[in-house]
Amino acid sequence: MDVLKVFADNLRKYRNQAGLSQENFADRAGLHRTYISAIECGKRSIALENVQKIADALEIDTYKLFLENFALDNHDKMKRR
Repeated sequence: MDVLKVFADNLRKYRNQAGLSQENFADRAGLHRTYISAIECGKRSIALENVQKIADALEIDTYKLFLENFALDNHDKMKRR
């Protein structure tokens, strides 16, 4: 598993689901837009403190940002039952 790619894909997915631009999301998370962009492009590693800020801004459990797509989709389906 490429943890940076999984995190980047999940961040982009949840941000888009929330209807937030990178700029609006960055403001909500207290981070810079170019930092969010670099994370979503997989060009930047991220500190755990910022992982928590991102999860809080998305209003999701932190672990969801690290689930691969298959696991994420199955987990969400199971939760809806």
